[in-house]
Amino acid sequence: MSGQQPKPILIAVGHDPMDAALQYAASDATRVGCGLHLVNVVHDPVQGPNAVLMERADLDRAGRLALESAAEKARDLVGDRVPVTSELMQGRVVGSLVEAASEASSVVLQRRPLSRLERVVTRSVSSGVAARAHVPVISVPARWSPVRSRGVEPMVTVGVDVPDRSSHLLHLAVDISRSRDARLRIVHTWFLPGSYADFAMPPEEQARWVDRATAEIRQSLDSLAIDVPSDEVIIEVLHASPGDALVERSRSSDLLIVGRHDPMIPFGSHLGPVARGVMRDATCPVLLADPHRIAGEVAVQG
Repeated sequence: MSGQQPKPILIAVGHDPMDAALQYAASDATRVGCGLHLVNVVHDPVQGPNAVLMERADLDRAGRLALESAAEKARDLVGDRVPVTSELMQGRVVGSLVEAASEASSVVLQRRPLSRLERVVTRSVSSGVAARAHVPVISVPARWSPVRSRGVEPMVTVGVDVPDRSSHLLHLAVDISRSRDARLRIVHTWFLPGSYADFAMPPEEQARWVDRATAEIRQSLDSLAIDVPSDEVIIEVLHASPGDALVERSRSSDLLIVGRHDPMIPFGSHLGPVARGVMRDATCPVLLADPHRIAGEVAVQG
């Protein structure tokens, strides 16, 4: 086993309170023994009727204050168990964070509770970074808490689109669930709107679909280079909208894992509508994985 120090977890720091993101990242860092690296990006305010006119020195000062406050909270959470570093960057927020992510094991961002209209106007930093970064990006809802009700078992949920092409995503999900001593729930859906499903796919064919998809998922698990006992895994094959099904299951999950969309063209969003909707509405942290860079890079994504 290599003695190389694992790359740190990158935490994107803004001016809003970010207790949820810090708690998530601190827990992961202490679990795997990697550092925390906090980054605040200072950029010129957007021009317009609501723009706040500030000098560059004022922007830098505000950025450093936000960074110092977050770093102090992070050190309170991890103590002397892992190192905490910080960096003030200048430039475009998404581009700067993607650049910094090249030296990190993952990126943790806190999802602000914005309305849909506000998201259209301001756009989402989480979605922008998740679409471009080549490491896992974890979006943590601002209202999330790591506290679990008594008697509720830890649960990691992964959404699988095409079972026989999801071995990389399943490998990541298995490693993460084991690092957390959690059950793994694998969710696969198909969706035909309204009553059309009963005509296009009668109940007996739906039952065959469930059996076939379940077998394909089990076969993908069996193909992994690790043994995955059946009692570690829950497989759910459902007739439901994939986004709705995953958001519903986020309410009983400690972490929700989805794969980033692999577009046919090199521009535009790389997220896909399901991943984008899940990142927006899930109640637990969402880990978005790049499908091309999962194998062999799962050790520090607990």
